[in-house]
Amino acid sequence: MTGSKRFDNYIGGEWLAATEYSANINPSDLSDVIGEYAKADVAQVQTAIDAARAAFAAWSTSGIQARSDALDKVGSEILARKEELGKLLAREEGKTLPEAIGEVSRAGNIFKFFAGECLRLSGDYLPSVRPGVHVEVTREALGVVGLITPWNFPIAIPAWKIAPALAYGNCVVFKPADLVPGCAWALAEIISRAGFPAGVFNLVMGSGRVVGDAIVNSPKVDGVSFTGSVGVGRQIAISCVSRQAKVQLEMGGKNPQVILDDADLKQAVELAVQSAFYSTGQRCTASSRLIVTAGIHDKFVEAMAERMRSIKVGHALQAGIDIGPVVSRAQLDQDLGYIDIARNEGARLVAGGSLVTCDTEGYFLAPALFADSTANMRISREEVFGPVANIIKVADYEAALEMANDTEFGLSAGIATTSLKYANHFKRHSQAGMVMVNLPTAGVDYHVPFGGRKGSSYGSREQGRYAQEFYTVVKTSYIGS
Repeated sequence: MTGSKRFDNYIGGEWLAATEYSANINPSDLSDVIGEYAKADVAQVQTAIDAARAAFAAWSTSGIQARSDALDKVGSEILARKEELGKLLAREEGKTLPEAIGEVSRAGNIFKFFAGECLRLSGDYLPSVRPGVHVEVTREALGVVGLITPWNFPIAIPAWKIAPALAYGNCVVFKPADLVPGCAWALAEIISRAGFPAGVFNLVMGSGRVVGDAIVNSPKVDGVSFTGSVGVGRQIAISCVSRQAKVQLEMGGKNPQVILDDADLKQAVELAVQSAFYSTGQRCTASSRLIVTAGIHDKFVEAMAERMRSIKVGHALQAGIDIGPVVSRAQLDQDLGYIDIARNEGARLVAGGSLVTCDTEGYFLAPALFADSTANMRISREEVFGPVANIIKVADYEAALEMANDTEFGLSAGIATTSLKYANHFKRHSQAGMVMVNLPTAGVDYHVPFGGRKGSSYGSREQGRYAQEFYTVVKTSYIGS
C-alpha cells in the first residue's frame, strides 16, 4: 500500500489530515488499492460539528437563489463526470459499470431536483378564528444534521441526504461507510468548489464506533439521518430520542415478490432475477422471498433455474457482466453462511451458491436460489443482504398476501399478476412502504418518497418533497392588526 494517494477529511472549508488512514480495496481485484482515506478521531468530529454550528445562523437565513445555484452546480458536475465517477464507484463497491454510472446519474439529478426545491419553498397564510388576526405557517431549517450512510449506494444515498439538508438551510456533518469512502470524498470535493460557505458541509470519514458515535451523541447535532443495519439504527434512535434530537432511520428489509398463477411467466422470472440478484443482491429493496402460488410454482422454479444459468458474474468493470463481486470478505462469509444454513434447514439449492473463479482475485459468488423452503426457516426470516433468494410455495393469492406480510420488515413488496383485482388488493393490503406491480422490488425514482413500515424505517420519508418533513421544523406565527 506504500505510495497510495491519501485523501483527507473536509472540515470547516479545509482539507485536514488525520493521524490514521485505511486502504480502499477493489472487491473485483484485491491487488487494486484505490487510495488511503482518512479516519477521523473524536476531536476532528467535534471540530466539524463546531464548524457546522458556527455556519448555521448565516446559512439558514441565506438567499434561496444562492443555495439553488450551488446545488445545481454540484448536480451538473456530477452528471458531466458520470463515467469517471461511475468507474470509481464500480471499483470500490463492486456494482457493474452500467449500474454504477446509473447511480451516479441519479445522484446528479437529486442535486438538481433540490436546487429547484430551494425555489419552491412554501407555507400557509390563514385567517385566525379571531377577527383582525392572521396566521403564517412557515418552515425553517432544523439545524446541524449528522448524515450516516451505508456502503451499498456510495453516492446516491449520500446525495439524497445531503442535497435536501443543504437546500432547506441546514449544515451537514457527513459520515460515509468506512468500506466505501472514495465516492464520498469525490462528492465532497465537488461540493467544496460549488460555493457553499465554510462549515456548511463537512466530511468526516472513519469507523462508526468512533465517528458515528461522536455525531449521534453530540448535543450540538440537532438531527441524525441514518441508513444501515437494524441493530445500529435502533441504538441511534435510543441515543437521539434520549436527548430529544430528531432522528430518521432506514434499515433492513425482507422484501417479498409474489408470483401469481396468472402472471406472465417470462416477465415474472425477469423481474425476480432483477429484484433478487442484480447489484449482487446488496440492496435494501432487494427481494429475497419469492412467494409463488401452486399453479405456476413448478414452471417458475424451472424457468428461474434456466435463466440463472445465463447470469454472468465477474469483474465489475468488465463488459457484458451482469453481477459484480460481493463488497467485502465479511459480507461474502455472511452470504456463504446463510447458504449453509438454508441447506441445513432442508431447503433445496436450485441454482448457484458457489464461488466463482475469475482472472483477478475477488469476492465472486454465483447467485443462489433455494426452493422447498418454509416460512419459519431463517433464510425466510432474516436479511442476508447478498445474492441469495428462496422460493416459498403457497396455495393461492390469500395465502401469498399473508406470507408477504409475515415479516418484521416492511420496506418494499412486489406482485406479478395480470389481474387488476389482485393488483389493487395487494397495493392496499401489503404492509410495505413501497409496492411494485409487475416491476422489480428494487428500483425507485428520486422525486417521490422512499421509506418503509414496521422494522424497516423510523421517522419521516426520504427523497422528493417529503424530505422537508425531516430537514425542517414548522413555525406558526400570529399577526395582529
